[in-house]
Amino acid sequence: MQNKLFKKPLNKLIMRKLTFFALACVLTSTLQAQDKQDAQAIKNMCGCYEVSFEFGETFSPQKDYQFKNNYQSKGLEWVQLVEDDKKKIVLQHLLIIEDSVGKKSIVKHWRQDWLFENTEFYFFNKENQWKYVEKPKNTVKGQWTQKVYQVDDSPRYESSATWVHLDGRHYWEATTDSPLPRREFTTRNDYNVLKRRNRHEITTEGWLHEQDNDKILRQDGQQDVTIAKEKGWDVYKKVDNSRCQLAQEWWATHQAFWAKVRQEWNTIFTLRKDLALQKTVDNKPLFMHLFNLKPEETAQIQPVIQRFVKK
Repeated sequence: MQNKLFKKPLNKLIMRKLTFFALACVLTSTLQAQDKQDAQAIKNMCGCYEVSFEFGETFSPQKDYQFKNNYQSKGLEWVQLVEDDKKKIVLQHLLIIEDSVGKKSIVKHWRQDWLFENTEFYFFNKENQWKYVEKPKNTVKGQWTQKVYQVDDSPRYESSATWVHLDGRHYWEATTDSPLPRREFTTRNDYNVLKRRNRHEITTEGWLHEQDNDKILRQDGQQDVTIAKEKGWDVYKKVDNSRCQLAQEWWATHQAFWAKVRQEWNTIFTLRKDLALQKTVDNKPLFMHLFNLKPEETAQIQPVIQRFVKK
């Protein structure tokens, strides 16, 4: 028989536990709903798009700096859903180009992997070097990591943040360091790091990749020097998927080859060590070696990539 003196406090304890359990259930349900909304926003980037790229330098702390001309280009791009898991979504970009006589061809473009509550990162330092960093789980709770890869599936940049769904808007934004953009890689040597402030926002017409970038000179043992700042707008306007049929057919033929390439890189990443890559081997960058292989020549993938990895 229960002592009446302990009945009231015991009831209060039970009520507190029930309240905590109810709140935990509500929080779990809310987080699960958020995860699904996040995943849908990421997958909304898939499809066929008319893309316009615009970049313009806006400011420089260097008194004698000569501002470069604005950059503009356009294209047709297919974004292919490659993997769709609860904690990993992989999107492959394929660029459709047309020559002067109207002949179309496909260029394997960049790739973006989205990982939920990822703790392992390869952060770009400079000169084809990436530092391996492992973050505590509590610092990435509810976040998605965007890992961006080069056309040859080597690392480019990555960062983690929370998707925001508010007032009818759906966007994700984060800041990280990256190599020079391809549009300046062969034309600039006054900076070696691009600090990117990336915002990806789903729009009624497609999606927008907005950038606020710092062009930085990084040298060992010295403070970073900002050379210039720029604004970037990559606008993806959705068009009928039939316009990207050539890219879809190309991927059907080549996807097994590039799955092997990703598998080889994953083997390297799972070593969880700092990574340094050669810029060229036999006077050619890695993408030229891989692009020259035929879809059935998968046995050549490992030795080609390993030649670029500095021991």
